[in-house]
Amino acid sequence: MEQGEMYGRRGCQLVKELASAEPGQLTRFNDDLFNQVIKECNVHYSQFYELTRKMQEEGLDVQSTRNADHFGMLIHHLSLLRNKRCLMAYMYKRADILRSLSWKVGRVLPPEIEGKLSDIEKHYFKNHASTLQFYMREMDCLDLTVDMVPPKDPYIKVRVLEDIGVTAIGDKDTNLARHSIHFLKCTDAEPYIRQGMMEELLG
Repeated sequence: MEQGEMYGRRGCQLVKELASAEPGQLTRFNDDLFNQVIKECNVHYSQFYELTRKMQEEGLDVQSTRNADHFGMLIHHLSLLRNKRCLMAYMYKRADILRSLSWKVGRVLPPEIEGKLSDIEKHYFKNHASTLQFYMREMDCLDLTVDMVPPKDPYIKVRVLEDIGVTAIGDKDTNLARHSIHFLKCTDAEPYIRQGMMEELLG
């Protein structure tokens, strides 16, 4: 930490960065700032420990003594707690968005979203998506991620945006060639729509 720098400033910046993002949207994980906050936590812990040891060596009661060292310990302790809350808020909010995305995009994140995640977040999303898939298999392959909004019609008209190829749709094989148009069940089309491989044609 630089001389004269306000304690908790970096943690506050981390939370402000989180709050400034569009609702439900992820910004790139700020490794540099996150690690700076962790480093500051380590400094506070070290200073707290040193002041505690100093008071004990002087034969002072850490709990009852009210001197400069006591209040220094208090400052470091409260600063450490503040930083930990900022770190936890940052991680929890991003994890909450990832959990929400697993219902929208399935097991595979679009590259533009995956590129914003830390390695730990990628691992977390993979585990969360796998757990959801396991649960749905246990429920006789019930897909809980489709029809989040009840459809007015079980079939929709879609245009294929990417060349998907011949795929089993329902009880027959369908050639989902790029730019081809199909009438598909909502449950069959929705996973492709979420991944940006199809679009629904309205009207």
